[in-house]
Amino acid sequence: MNDSAARTLVQDAGTTLAAAVATTLGCFALVPVFTDRSWLSPVLAAVAVVAATGLLVRGAATALWSARAGNRPVPAVWMALGGLLVPLGQVAVLACLLTALVAPGQAVGGWLPTGASLTDLTSVLADGMVELREQSTPALPLTGLMALTTVLVGLVAVVVDLVAVGGRQPALAGLGLLVLFCIPVSTVTGGIGALPVAAPAAGLAVLLWADQHRRLGWRPREGRRPLLGTGTLTALRTGAVAVVLGLVVGALVPTLTEGTFAGGIGSGGGSTGTALDPAAALQGQLTLDEPIDLLQVDASVEDPGYLRVVALEVYDGEEGWSVGNLDGEASVAEDGELAPLPGRRAGRPVDALITALGHEDRYLPVLYSPQSVSVADSARWRFDPGTATVFGRDATTEGRTWSVVAEEPRPSDEQLAEAQQLPPNAPLIQRYTALPPLDPSVTDLVTSLTAGRAGPYDRVRAIYGHFTDPANDFQYSLSTRPGTTGDDLADFLRLRQGYCEQYAGAMAVLVRAAGVPARVVLGYTPGTVQPDGTRLVTSDDAHAWVEAYFDDIGWVPFDPTPIDADRAVDLPWSPRVQDQEADARTDAPVAPLPAPVVPAPQLDPGTQGGPVLPAAQQTAGWVRPLLLGAAVVLGVAALGAVPAGLRALQRRRRLADGGAAALWDELSATALDLGLRGDPAQTPRQVADQLAEAVGAGRGGAHRSGSQQPTGAPADAVRRLARAEETASYARPGSAPPAGPELRAALATARRGLLAGAPRGTRLRALLWPPSLLATVRTAVTRSWRPPRGRRPRAAG
Repeated sequence: MNDSAARTLVQDAGTTLAAAVATTLGCFALVPVFTDRSWLSPVLAAVAVVAATGLLVRGAATALWSARAGNRPVPAVWMALGGLLVPLGQVAVLACLLTALVAPGQAVGGWLPTGASLTDLTSVLADGMVELREQSTPALPLTGLMALTTVLVGLVAVVVDLVAVGGRQPALAGLGLLVLFCIPVSTVTGGIGALPVAAPAAGLAVLLWADQHRRLGWRPREGRRPLLGTGTLTALRTGAVAVVLGLVVGALVPTLTEGTFAGGIGSGGGSTGTALDPAAALQGQLTLDEPIDLLQVDASVEDPGYLRVVALEVYDGEEGWSVGNLDGEASVAEDGELAPLPGRRAGRPVDALITALGHEDRYLPVLYSPQSVSVADSARWRFDPGTATVFGRDATTEGRTWSVVAEEPRPSDEQLAEAQQLPPNAPLIQRYTALPPLDPSVTDLVTSLTAGRAGPYDRVRAIYGHFTDPANDFQYSLSTRPGTTGDDLADFLRLRQGYCEQYAGAMAVLVRAAGVPARVVLGYTPGTVQPDGTRLVTSDDAHAWVEAYFDDIGWVPFDPTPIDADRAVDLPWSPRVQDQEADARTDAPVAPLPAPVVPAPQLDPGTQGGPVLPAAQQTAGWVRPLLLGAAVVLGVAALGAVPAGLRALQRRRRLADGGAAALWDELSATALDLGLRGDPAQTPRQVADQLAEAVGAGRGGAHRSGSQQPTGAPADAVRRLARAEETASYARPGSAPPAGPELRAALATARRGLLAGAPRGTRLRALLWPPSLLATVRTAVTRSWRPPRGRRPRAAG
């Protein structure tokens, strides 16, 4: 391998590693997008295999050509072919990595793709696209979503490597990091923190360093001392500034309202007016003129209890209760019990055959603690163990019949009283006691109700009794009076009138404030018995209640709503003082409190059966991202134009001065921007000879005199400016030629010659990111730290 090929290979290897490090740093922009960092390992593996493949393919190609062709230069056709093979090889190896991670079963050796394994991989990626629509940020790192993230980061790594190494433009490759940075900015609600901004900024600094290291050194003829080094110090200082700015900007990035990939699964995902839609108020179903028949239940016991649909676990003071992210990994078709009772406690065995009449929803109503669910296309129905929710993956309940085998919890008062308080760092405590700041009247009420109550069950019973004690005059009504405090929860607790969602939502908040895990559950009461012994569940049976968690017992339901006796479910651990009749369900709503809400879904109504949004809402759905994207592009463009603007102002100031020193400084700055750096130890005339040579080389090597020195208008203009600078620096005071239009014209001619001799990419870089501007800042900072000694140096830079 000849020296030139070896130098090129070493340069490519350095740039490849810089691109990999920069992409790795850019990946940390995704930290706030996921609930934990289990996604990081496969993503970093993708970046590593892309870099390793690039090094291997380029090294092998260089070695093979040198062995066969010796010192002959590589033809342009072969260079183009090699540039195409590298990214293709990287994508192929990336496919092998994904196969090993998520679809090794039918692959050769567990990593080499086959037709069957590619089908499995495609299926996982398709699941990832569905999970992308279902999850809200921070998202659960599900297999499909992690595979999709790995593909995205891997392709970004390929593009960054291609532009930085193949295209010889490391600085331009930094745009690939912008793709990763835009993900948290456009999906995360609230501040994204410092790391997601500072890490990509540091990655950009690495690429700038690689760009200067590769491009800023002007390579003179053999035997001549290089004009300057590689600009490493400037790149490092630029990187430090970028990191500092990233830390500052990270703390100041404004809160966005998107907060989801595409609305999250909590949006109801296709519920209609005949189903229990967690994105709409239950009141809308309870006030129908005529109830709609939804479900037929054939149970093994006379009192099958509630039919659970979905649990609401996220509470917001303004928006109310909403569904969190559901784990879509486990199918109901998998072996094993779905929701066994904690501690292997025994419950009441219940099974039921449920038929959808007018019910159409992606959530499957099931009995408490389901052990198994049998439904057609069972692979499309997923079970979330955290909330015991069964939901469809591109499937609804319409026209279906399913069977449920369950183990209904039946704890005794003694068992509940013996339950101990969970430790503060327990995941259940952290997840199910989370609350925003509450109105002081709410916290004062909790304190008064739970004073002297040591155990979790005692505290829950005290709060439950507050809602069910007739002396407190809580009333069931679909008509509510408007509040005056501006806080819906505080108003409801003061006015004491509402329907099931408000009772359940209020009690769950109070239970959480008392330090006991709690959530709201939406579902149905058992319905009415029919002549054939089955039960009919209608829209009038839509209901909401509370679940509280007790150590070694599990989730236990409590129903604080004073509903009719024929609808109430018998819960021995939370008996009612007396049955209370509810107001007529057809009362017109006056000022209903906010129902449980979730982000609006962005699902295909044609496949999910969801309602079609009005045209104005559909327009708003794409206008906002479009405006946000345009704002980001304009902001990046404006930020990128700042160096060019400052450089133009610097040039104008020097031209206005017109002196020999100012014009020579401008010529030196132009040379520095184009990668022609001067040695501070050389005289202006020596530097001018080298710049004139560069001008002659750029013009094809013509116009040489007998002394073999480049001649012509640009070369002569360079020497004229050098002589003027030497005269101004070394002549007797007052003998230097005055500034005039001739020197300005010479500068214009010299600059045109330098620019004409530089490649197009170099001229573009000189315009967008002029190194001379950074050198000026560096010199100013150095002088502010250390007083100047003697006369100022004159050099090309």
